[in-house]
Amino acid sequence: MHVRLADEAYLIGQAPVSESYLRTDTIIDVVRRSGAQAIHPGYGFLSENAGFAERLESEGIRFIGPPGAAIRAMGSKSESKRIMQEAGVPVVPGYHGENQDAAFLKQKADEIGYPVLIKAVLGGGGKGMRIVEKPQDFEMMLESSRREAIKSFGDDKVLVEKYLTTPRHVEVQVFADAHGNAVHLFERDCSVQRRHQKIIEEAPAPHLLPEVRKQLGDKAVAAAKAVSYVGAGTVEFIMDHDTQQFYFMEMNTRLQVEHPVTEMVTGTDLVQWQLEVAAGNPLPATQDQIKCTGHAFEARIYAENPDNG
Repeated sequence: MHVRLADEAYLIGQAPVSESYLRTDTIIDVVRRSGAQAIHPGYGFLSENAGFAERLESEGIRFIGPPGAAIRAMGSKSESKRIMQEAGVPVVPGYHGENQDAAFLKQKADEIGYPVLIKAVLGGGGKGMRIVEKPQDFEMMLESSRREAIKSFGDDKVLVEKYLTTPRHVEVQVFADAHGNAVHLFERDCSVQRRHQKIIEEAPAPHLLPEVRKQLGDKAVAAAKAVSYVGAGTVEFIMDHDTQQFYFMEMNTRLQVEHPVTEMVTGTDLVQWQLEVAAGNPLPATQDQIKCTGHAFEARIYAENPDNG
């Protein structure tokens, strides 16, 4: 249907993404043939690929997204946490360094205190993530995490963090332009998940103390500024449900599927904002002009085969 509705449509390859959506040369050829000046990368595929963003820049094509350097900095969980610490953004206690020796990582886990969470450095979507409840399970869970990380990301580096037993997943929508301006458009609560995949997204997050909401926004903007961010991004935090203490998890360097709930409570069109920023214009609104009104939900539908467990 989306092809029929398009003013122009170009075949970029066969159904497998390796033969179509991931073929940079083919996509650039379509840009040349169509006379397009910019590429909007959507939600997936090449949307968080630093090499793709830099290739477009070298070809004189505008990438409707952040600079390659920002994508690369935030694409590594360990590097992004180092940057956040330097910027004064709170991070979960843990080890995010280069030493990947199993005995050393076990020692760090013992120092942090159980339960701990092993996470693939280049991970996402819950892949390469393992909860370790007791010391004697660490080596087994580390090996399991590394196997999945290699299979999913081609890299088995991991980090070890304190695992919060009563967590909430709260993320903040941020936007920045090329003129040094950065704002937040409040937060979304994505705590209802299955197998580390979001099911319900809600804006604004319920039952937050006013001072915590302000701190979340301020720290998210600080995170964007720390990497000279431009465009739409989401700063994800994990929050202790009981204390509302929050910690940086990662930054998604693209527009997310759940962005419409933010649009509904702020009265904005975030894709329009992306186009404005990509055209070199300043942000359409200042922080003081952005208000949060009402409440919005988004629900995702997952199809599962119960026979597969």
